[in-house]
Amino acid sequence: EQAVAVAGGIIGGILLFILIGITAYLLWKKFCHLLSYEKLTSPVKTTNVNATFQDQSTSEIQLKSTRSRSVPFIIPPTLHGRDWINLTNEEQVQEDSDPYMIPQDGPRSSFHSLAGAYVVGTINPELYKFPEDKSETDFPEGNIGRLWFSIEYEQESERLLVSLIKVRKLQPPADSCSPFVKIYLLPDERSYLQSKTKCRTLNPQFDENFVFQVSSKMLLQRTLKFLVYHVDKQKKHHLLGQVIFPLKNETLTGDNKLVIWRDLEKENLEPPSEYGDIQFSLSYNDYLGRLTVVVLRARGLKLQEESHAVSVYVKVSLMNHNKFVKSKKTAAVLGSPNPVYNETFSFKADQTELDTASLSLSVLQNIKGEKTHLLGRVVVGPFMYTRGKELEHWNEMISKPKELVKRWHTLCHST
Repeated sequence: EQAVAVAGGIIGGILLFILIGITAYLLWKKFCHLLSYEKLTSPVKTTNVNATFQDQSTSEIQLKSTRSRSVPFIIPPTLHGRDWINLTNEEQVQEDSDPYMIPQDGPRSSFHSLAGAYVVGTINPELYKFPEDKSETDFPEGNIGRLWFSIEYEQESERLLVSLIKVRKLQPPADSCSPFVKIYLLPDERSYLQSKTKCRTLNPQFDENFVFQVSSKMLLQRTLKFLVYHVDKQKKHHLLGQVIFPLKNETLTGDNKLVIWRDLEKENLEPPSEYGDIQFSLSYNDYLGRLTVVVLRARGLKLQEESHAVSVYVKVSLMNHNKFVKSKKTAAVLGSPNPVYNETFSFKADQTELDTASLSLSVLQNIKGEKTHLLGRVVVGPFMYTRGKELEHWNEMISKPKELVKRWHTLCHST
């Protein structure tokens, strides 16, 4: 009995030792499995790890030479064995198959295996970037500054909301610059709103809001005018430039908020002539045979009656051998001796006709119930009809085809 008991104890101990060993082996194998990738059973030949990394680095160098800053696009291992089926709507679905199949070896310039994943191509990040805003970097030669602002119109309260955002690249008369901005809603030049003064900066950031009360009927006949000033050490104000922005061509109804930038222009500081002045641009396209006139603004007009019932417009006429060919009119601006138009007109004119053609711009005043009254007129054209600034403007237009040439001209009262 003792021998049987001893034998039973020995056998039990051996079984317990075997059970502990099996348990330890299974735990060790599971732990090793967590620290390594699962080996896939595949007939594909294994490649040397160093050779794989060399091949990948060589391919990356080639990709960098052809695609700058490209990002590899990789298929995860679980998708290797999926077949892709093209549908009529250009979508794709996967067909169930062996999940452990690896694509067969073949010529592939950018397909490289790394830890079971395959590089199938690259993504160029440049294609997914927002277009760069060049409004703060591209400044034309001779630029004296650039102004950013936004406008919005509240229909119910009849309020025009103007946000003065910033000004960049100011050209002050002295080394230091302390700018501020005056905002007018023309034709009212007696009242204005003014921004705060920014000390010692050529690139002021304003971020200020202004409100003008104006009815929806009169809105499109109004013009915003921004005057940028510099304050010197003696507290004197120096005008650095202006922006004229007519509202007639803008859609301001609803929740439409416009953010706009404009380059500053130098104000004509010379006093107006006897009958006023008019500013317009000329351009000639020799390929299309098209003469373009942009009527910009007038100033210092001698109105017969200053009231909101008075409307002022410009009539542009094309003449050939002093014979009328065609005429076009701007929209009328009410009650202002300094109207702003910014309207473009085109006329057909063959290049051979430029020596005999001329343009007549007449500023006319219209009062309800009365006859139209001529406020002033100017003619530009070749040597046959004009001299001085009018002839220079015409010749400069011909010498610079397809380019807008802008100038001020003195109005005369001859008919």
